[in-house]
Amino acid sequence: MFKHILVATDGSATSEHAAKMAVQMAKLHNAKLTALYVTDPYPFVGVGPVNPEGYQAYMVAAEKVAAEAHATVETFCAEAGYTGLNKRTLQDMTAAIGIVEAAKSEDADLIIMGSHGRTGIVRLMLGSVAGRVVAESPIPVLVAR
Repeated sequence: MFKHILVATDGSATSEHAAKMAVQMAKLHNAKLTALYVTDPYPFVGVGPVNPEGYQAYMVAAEKVAAEAHATVETFCAEAGYTGLNKRTLQDMTAAIGIVEAAKSEDADLIIMGSHGRTGIVRLMLGSVAGRVVAESPIPVLVAR
């Protein structure tokens, strides 16, 4: 049924659960699987003098987290006997926009992602990446807890 599944990963426990589900679904449907990590924009632009060392440190740390998240998905693929994983990292955009844009550019027909389960004031202040992706995605989104 599905030909190309995009799984959003950020290294969290819920995204790991989503990745396990994505690998199993990709294997079941003989579908292509793309693991996506989105690096948020550098949070300190416009605050005080520009600090190239701070930006560099931020990007190095983000690349490390992305590599670890992708390695986790690779491990799940190896355990399931699935081949055909594509890894992708997007930089300098919010997670929700990056996930929806990547799904479009990759021609995915399903997005699988974890829900951090934020509630109350934290959800009101920070919003929900999963909620935004569900609202903006032109394709089905499976949100795993």
